Amino acid sequence: MTPIGLVAGEPSGDLIASRLLQGVQERIPDLVVQGIGGPALEQSGMQIWHPMAALSVFGYVDALRSLPRLIRIYNDVAKRWKLTPPALFLGVDAPDFNLRLEEKLRAQGVPTVHFVGPSIWAWRYERIHQIRRAVSHMLVLFPFEVEIYEKEGIPVTYVGHPLADAIPTEPDRAGVRESLGIDADTPVVAILPGSRSSEIRLLSPVFLQAAARFAQKEPGTCFLVPMVNQVRRQEFEAFLARYPVPNLRIIQASGIQSREQWPVSWQAMAACDVALVASGTATLETALFKRPMVISYILSGMMRRIMAFKSGQTGPSVPWVGLPNVLSREFVVPELLQEQATPDNLFRELDSLWRDESRKAHIRSQFEDLHQILRRNTAQKAGQAVVELLTCQN
Repeated sequence: MTPIGLVAGEPSGDLIASRLLQGVQERIPDLVVQGIGGPALEQSGMQIWHPMAALSVFGYVDALRSLPRLIRIYNDVAKRWKLTPPALFLGVDAPDFNLRLEEKLRAQGVPTVHFVGPSIWAWRYERIHQIRRAVSHMLVLFPFEVEIYEKEGIPVTYVGHPLADAIPTEPDRAGVRESLGIDADTPVVAILPGSRSSEIRLLSPVFLQAAARFAQKEPGTCFLVPMVNQVRRQEFEAFLARYPVPNLRIIQASGIQSREQWPVSWQAMAACDVALVASGTATLETALFKRPMVISYILSGMMRRIMAFKSGQTGPSVPWVGLPNVLSREFVVPELLQEQATPDNLFRELDSLWRDESRKAHIRSQFEDLHQILRRNTAQKAGQAVVELLTCQN
């Protein structure tokens, strides 16, 4: 029997870890995986000690409220693995939880692998010291991260990004539009204000006002707004009632998976001509769909103070915030953040992108190159790294 400890803290991590384990199980048939995971890992045969949802927190306030529960879970899994050490521990994202656990396990002689490096290139670089103590091997999503860890003497493997494997290099735009009942020649703008309540509250008003101005200039434009659930939809609709936009359609996730089991956000990205996108993973997804976008974000005053206190920084260490720009090392698409995120500014940038065909062609070319760089069969590469580390232990 070859036991592995594993903690995945997000649905995306649950899915990619389950695919990673499939490859490991083919090479090591007696593999036994135990720890914290979600439905995909459970279906792959993992013994779930605690459900992944128990680690889910949304923002600093929720984290403080959840702290007693998180401490109980941490103490439980740490005690179990102290009594019966695994042959290897794999931490998938969730750095606040996993790095502490990895540091403890590695001190006990357990090899530790961390998959998805925290964004130390933008915030809190000093965490590199904890990573050096905690992690035997880093598996990173972005190629520029390799140099960071190599410079710090931390073994690292670039495995690409799972989204680049999941999103086709040539999305079927016509098919998606047909499934949504949108004509091929209809102008479409995707509006993605985020999936958190705070994002809906702060971004929806400026996004909607910018969209209304775009609709005045481009009558007949269809605006697609994906919503992750009914709660977020109701929050968004409250703002829509105050800032109406003609021909706006909300598409909401349901229990029945739609086209090729794509999330509704992917449908909007595939169907649109341009997009207004909240900074985050959605910007990378939009880039992988080769769509020009305006990236925006607004933090409340309290959140800005909390982030500055926690990180010791008033802003990121790089000049870009959106992942497509970070990866390209240039402002391929515009970013309007905080006070710059006004309806006038958003409209002007959106209209400029819409009208400039040569700029859109350049953006598409940049994003095609980006897709090829990130498309590396992530699950297979990460699984191979885990197998090699396990083999070295035997």
